[in-house]
Amino acid sequence: MLQEQARGLVDQAGGQVWSVDGGHGLHYNGVMANNVVIGLHASGATVALALGAYNLVRRVRGDRAHRWVGRVWVVAMYGTILSSFAIRELRPGHFSWIHGLSAFTFVTLSIGLWGALTHRPAVHRQFMTGSYLGLVGAFAGAVVVPARDIPQWVVHQPARLALGAVGCLLLAAAVIAVSRRPARLGGDAAAAGTVPGAGEPHRPA
Repeated sequence: MLQEQARGLVDQAGGQVWSVDGGHGLHYNGVMANNVVIGLHASGATVALALGAYNLVRRVRGDRAHRWVGRVWVVAMYGTILSSFAIRELRPGHFSWIHGLSAFTFVTLSIGLWGALTHRPAVHRQFMTGSYLGLVGAFAGAVVVPARDIPQWVVHQPARLALGAVGCLLLAAAVIAVSRRPARLGGDAAAAGTVPGAGEPHRPA
């Protein structure tokens, strides 16, 4: 009887339905969707952390590997930023200061991308580095607060968390491996500066 009543319980304020999941309790119908968004958000952030670190520690700038890794990193960053707007756990149902940080990072990332497309290496380097440091800061904030999702997953779903992290790192490793394959003579090689007369990749002093 209680379960039947729970199945039909409606939040009159928002028109949202609650339901019983396998007899284990009352669950909001958006919880599963929210978990998917959080999972995609965390996956994008993990890939971006790995690829960003790789490009930052490399001494060579502007070669084929840098560009390929950078392209995937930018996609992962935009995915992480945009998905954050669907996560509202700090203020349920409302935006919070973290979304202001996401909007700011969206701007800095876009300026860094513009710097690359318009051949302004100093602008590109500064804004991409700043965007990456912002990602690191956001990750630290998600890890050190016990009530947030990642610490909760460590306690309650460590195997699933470990599997997801390994999968993301393997994906990042695959991107790096592909980027390091020898460039074909012509299009990619000329762009990378490996064809005589095309210029050399930048190596910071």
